Amino acid sequence: MSRYARQMQVPGVGAIGQARLAAAHLLIVGAGGLGCTVIPALAAAGVGWLTIIDPDIVEVTNLHRQTLYTADDIGQPKAVAAAARARGLNPNGQATAIVDRLDPANAPGLIAAADLVVDAADSFAVTYTLSDLCLAADKPLISASVIGRAGYAGGFCGTAPGYRAVFPDLPAQAASCASAGVMGPAVAVLGALQAQMALSVLIGLEPSPLGRIVTLDMASWRFGGFGFDGAAEAPGFGFVAATQIGSEDTVIDLRPDGTVRNLPGAQVVAPGDLADWPIPMGRVVLCCSTGLRAWRGAQVLGGRGATALALLADGQ
Repeated sequence: MSRYARQMQVPGVGAIGQARLAAAHLLIVGAGGLGCTVIPALAAAGVGWLTIIDPDIVEVTNLHRQTLYTADDIGQPKAVAAAARARGLNPNGQATAIVDRLDPANAPGLIAAADLVVDAADSFAVTYTLSDLCLAADKPLISASVIGRAGYAGGFCGTAPGYRAVFPDLPAQAASCASAGVMGPAVAVLGALQAQMALSVLIGLEPSPLGRIVTLDMASWRFGGFGFDGAAEAPGFGFVAATQIGSEDTVIDLRPDGTVRNLPGAQVVAPGDLADWPIPMGRVVLCCSTGLRAWRGAQVLGGRGATALALLADGQ
């Protein structure tokens, strides 16, 4: 236990808290910028088992902020490289790699096997999917997002409301690290906050981060936060996986011309045409790359009386 001696000196941790970490199984969704701080922090702290899921490979443009990787890892699956680093940091723990995209089809089984979920994917389609499923499974979810020099980290589900209680609607436009840029230290700070929140929940430190959001703006050097315990979960549109589409579903592809499509039988409809599009019987699945056009399209159809609506983010 000498490895964890300084950590165990923290009030509230001790041998009991360290034993809780050793017995814990965490699902980490995303091994990018956030995950590259979360994963080594949790492995070094003594979390017994990390399951890391990410579909991507290491690219040279990742290296300025994803400091878990080196130039030798370029071309390798992030999940595999991250799991290897975690095992190297702490041979006493397990780290399992899954080279795949998390979606509503594979997520329930992964969540059921975990004690806590860390959302480090920085994708709102993944975040809403995880929140809906974690809320139903009574599993705590630690989520974060960062663009440029600003972001937040928060504790959802478990004993707290879900993500929809705080963010009932999507932004008007979806920004990403590729489109808006991101600073490595800002990502690392938010990832460190996620790791500390996860450790606090697992150990049982008070006050709990569940039901709280910490905000960070390193452009104006403002740090803040707020609680949302007791907030009502807002109704919203749920995401599905392509494998969950049935023969009786009507699939609408809202992506522009020139997009590579892989949904046989889908109707290609421009978002502006949904106001007059004839609503069929049965469920309508609206598809786009990120889920943003699908969400806005579902709002249009919902306003016209459609009740069976689902979203598919086909390019995340």
